[in-house]
Amino acid sequence: MHDCKYFSLALDESTDVMDVSQLLIFARTIDSTFEVHEELLKLVSLHGTTKGTDIFNAVNTVVNGYGGFDKLSTVVTDGAPAMQGRHRGFAGLLRQSGVNCPLLHCIIHQEALCAKTLNFSHVMDLVTKVTNLIRGGNRSLCHRRFLAFLDEVDAEYGDLQMHTEIRWMSRGKCLQRFFALRSEIPVFLENSVSGDTSAYCEKLKDTQFLWDMAFLTDISSHLNHLNRLLQGRDQTVCDLYAHMTAFQRKLDLFITGFSPLHANLVHFPACEEMRKENPGSEKLLQKYRADIEKLQEQFSDRFQDFHVMQPRIALFTDPLSAAISEQPSELQLELCELQSDPFFQAKRNESGISFWRLLPEARFPLLRDFALSMASMFGSTYICESSFSTMKHIKSKERNRLTDETLFHLLRIGCTKIGIDIQSIVHQQAKPQVSH
Repeated sequence: MHDCKYFSLALDESTDVMDVSQLLIFARTIDSTFEVHEELLKLVSLHGTTKGTDIFNAVNTVVNGYGGFDKLSTVVTDGAPAMQGRHRGFAGLLRQSGVNCPLLHCIIHQEALCAKTLNFSHVMDLVTKVTNLIRGGNRSLCHRRFLAFLDEVDAEYGDLQMHTEIRWMSRGKCLQRFFALRSEIPVFLENSVSGDTSAYCEKLKDTQFLWDMAFLTDISSHLNHLNRLLQGRDQTVCDLYAHMTAFQRKLDLFITGFSPLHANLVHFPACEEMRKENPGSEKLLQKYRADIEKLQEQFSDRFQDFHVMQPRIALFTDPLSAAISEQPSELQLELCELQSDPFFQAKRNESGISFWRLLPEARFPLLRDFALSMASMFGSTYICESSFSTMKHIKSKERNRLTDETLFHLLRIGCTKIGIDIQSIVHQQAKPQVSH
């Protein structure tokens, strides 16, 4: 932190097994050689309230212990009111304290909020109820019979998958299996499940309902793919923004594909199956086209904090093609030299940090400084989300009396990418003490 040129912060808060609110503060630092590190700065246990003032005071205390906010390039939060509030939230209090840097709402959380605009709860409700009816908590015998039945009929999948709301990609995987087994499930319900299941079977034979399930299965699969791309450590803001804009272009393609006159469902295999099984049902495509348009509108309305940074992202991604007149005036002269230099023109195959590392600091001080600032930015709170999973393993029901300080040290070791030389530590401790 003291040696870095810039750093950014990722903040997220969650409760542990003892209902203590734990605030994770991660720092992404970059030094003058473009070496990037993402490490846990502090785990702050909030035993009282979790208001914006509590979060700001905690972050302020921690960061001031490492030199203050002077090198801060951006802050990414989960978007909760206590974090994003303009007046009493962390963001507002940070602005009031004189810190003026981009404050981003985690791109993964925004993507998940966009996905929730698809109103297909009637599909998920039935899928969840039928799945629980077959393999719920006390349905062991029924579940074993179902596995045997699927094996007997040589079904595409050997089991259903449970749906969990809090898991990012649970819905897509659950739907994919359920749709693939849509013919076997009603047969099993009618023959092997006690109780009245006629309503479920009737729904699973209804063409309109099956079309809805097919569409939700396919669009969830595309959203899952986007979500996987957005996850992972060591991604720059530019990488995440590129994935998101690419998905918006895909939505344009999908809208064209759902045109009733020129339907092309090659990217929606479940819908294509339904069209083959039910000729003449193309009139339903207009309905799903409207759903995709609604999703596209959400993607356009959200991510405003990232859209504002688009000129900076474009310059960082492709400096050799950036329009010089559209760039900040302090960078224009150096950019003229950069784009006219044959050496750098020959390095077009290099991209991102590997390209900017080539620039000599004496010749391009301002451009290098700009690139260091951009490369230091978090774009999501993924690192916090994955660390909360680690925390739940460390502070479990069996180890719930860990002190706050011990939990922090254990979590820092559990999340770090710095290699620990255990043998060297043991050797140092084993050295005999020399008395003088």
